[in-house]
Amino acid sequence: MAVMFSALASCAVAQGGYPTRSIRFIVPYPPGGSTDPIARLTATKLAERLHQSVIVDNRPGGNTVIGTELVARATPDGYTLLLISPAFTNTPSLIPRLAYDPVRDFAGVATMAKFRFALVVPVSSPANALQELVALAKTKSRQLTYASSGIGSAVHLTGALFNLQLGARMHHVPYKGAAVLQTDLIAGRVDLAFQAPINILSHVRAGRLKALAMSGEGRLSAMPEVPTFREGGMPNFVVSAWQGIAVPKATPKQPIDRISKEVTAILGGTDVQEYLVKFGAELFISSPMETSALIQSDVAMNARIIKDAGITME
Repeated sequence: MAVMFSALASCAVAQGGYPTRSIRFIVPYPPGGSTDPIARLTATKLAERLHQSVIVDNRPGGNTVIGTELVARATPDGYTLLLISPAFTNTPSLIPRLAYDPVRDFAGVATMAKFRFALVVPVSSPANALQELVALAKTKSRQLTYASSGIGSAVHLTGALFNLQLGARMHHVPYKGAAVLQTDLIAGRVDLAFQAPINILSHVRAGRLKALAMSGEGRLSAMPEVPTFREGGMPNFVVSAWQGIAVPKATPKQPIDRISKEVTAILGGTDVQEYLVKFGAELFISSPMETSALIQSDVAMNARIIKDAGITME
């Protein structure tokens, strides 16, 4: 599904010769998912600033492989962008013999937003604080289950890292998406989950779930009552997810720098920052070099977690 965002001033002359035609922004997820809103907002704002159409083209499938491979094979001219998220750096360690490599075949352009994770449990859980859950996980870990929205997802790896740091053996229960997961979590059919704040905020406020801890350096403004993992006695449990933009590796410096510059300007807008907060996200700005370095470090980090936790796609 492709959606075109056209600037009102489409007749204006693009600065520096780029871009001279429309840009395709590949989103390797279905329309309407949690990754879509920020991608579409960015596309709208880019179209306004570049004076060219930016077409959001959703290409879901294969754990993001279909859309990502399409961009890897695209002409490296700055006219095909890829939305990247945790699956971009997780997939190489989960699916053997990929036709692309996120480090070798892509160049980072910019990051846009960072997402925290909240540790949530049913109201029926005996744990009312992080350390109480840690004690349960250490003594009864084989009896406990943690849910995720899919094998290899960011929340799966977060739960796996939690298991590894505690030396626990809680059982992973994968779901196809967050909605069914939350229904079972509220009903107490699973014992805990790591979820983005936007997915569980209303349930916590309504008393249907308990949030025991939040990732991040400081407390989240939308949920100030929830302590961080550091406050709860786990200072080394540092997790987050982020969204950004990448292009084929051989893309010239000029379009990369131009897109990076415009994304940085877009993120400086008060309306955009307020929009991110509404979705439980936080502003996250990186240069092209920093974005490429982040891709490389996340690929290595996720590979370690996946190997140590014995995660496979089966």
